[in-house]
Amino acid sequence: MTPIEIAKYARSPETKKRREVGRGERVLPGVWRLRLPLPWPGVPHCNAWALAAGDGIVLVDTGMHEPGSIAHLERALNQVGLSVEHVRLLVCTHAHSDHYGQAATVLERTGCELWMHPNHAHLFAQAADPEQALERRLEVARQSGVPEEPLRRYAAQRRETNFGVTGLVEPDRELVEGVQVDTDLGRWAVYETPGHAPSHVCLFEPERRLLISGDHLLGRVSLYYDYGWTPDPVAEFGDSLVKVDALDARLCLAGHARPFADVRAHVRANQELVAERVAATRAALQGASSDDAQPQTAFEIVPLVYSERLNPAIAASRLSETLAYLRHLEARGEARELDGDGEGEPARWVAP
Repeated sequence: MTPIEIAKYARSPETKKRREVGRGERVLPGVWRLRLPLPWPGVPHCNAWALAAGDGIVLVDTGMHEPGSIAHLERALNQVGLSVEHVRLLVCTHAHSDHYGQAATVLERTGCELWMHPNHAHLFAQAADPEQALERRLEVARQSGVPEEPLRRYAAQRRETNFGVTGLVEPDRELVEGVQVDTDLGRWAVYETPGHAPSHVCLFEPERRLLISGDHLLGRVSLYYDYGWTPDPVAEFGDSLVKVDALDARLCLAGHARPFADVRAHVRANQELVAERVAATRAALQGASSDDAQPQTAFEIVPLVYSERLNPAIAASRLSETLAYLRHLEARGEARELDGDGEGEPARWVAP
């Protein structure tokens, strides 16, 4: 879904009181939705998808790894008459913990292959050395003008929290365009859709016009970019929206929320929100470039872009998103970064 960093390392009292359990349901003949719990406030579950394939299934995505998580996957499968041992192939739409987290366990249980896009360093590098990844994120935040006290709280939360991945497993096959996934419903074509993550792909079955969208399209519009791994994830996401729109899908099976039919409307809503936030970032820069104004840090620009009141649970996600918009405008020649002095002074941004 969404902002994997929005609330990844926070747990609210409401979340503790009411935890989801794994649930399975048939969506279409040969297609089952597996709703798996997540520990994140505001994001109570994610979807994996089981697709009939001969004497077993293709499993698309796995849910996040945490204590007891494999039991939730088993429960969801059992509710629709399946089991983990029915998995003949595991496909991951992208390398985020709520979609890839239990891959190693599924592979160990079944001996099946894993297919996933090769641009997965955004997860693998962080999972292999979480402390180094955290220090890198903290330094980006410092250079963006975030004060030290909230950074200390954020770092403490991160160090106390499970990363959500049971083990790192390289894909047996690279999930790139031209690859097809065979099921009883037909062949699902792979479409590379980076933006939300460099490793993101969607699957499309053309006869029934079914789209497995991962986190590219969600039940509600919720933007997130894995900042720092590609030069311009905002432009990538925009190109991916155009690509998916051209498929003219009839039904979307998303990584979060129920299936929905108004796929084109969801594409348009995402495009409009991206345009709105890019425009708000541009306006903030233009204000910072006036004669009587000082250049602004990314941290100072954040509250000028978003309408909701920021809180610790979403601040990290909003900063990453704002940095992505600033890089996008920089690539278009509409923003300029003024480097800090190297002695604790953060970088600031202006319109050229």
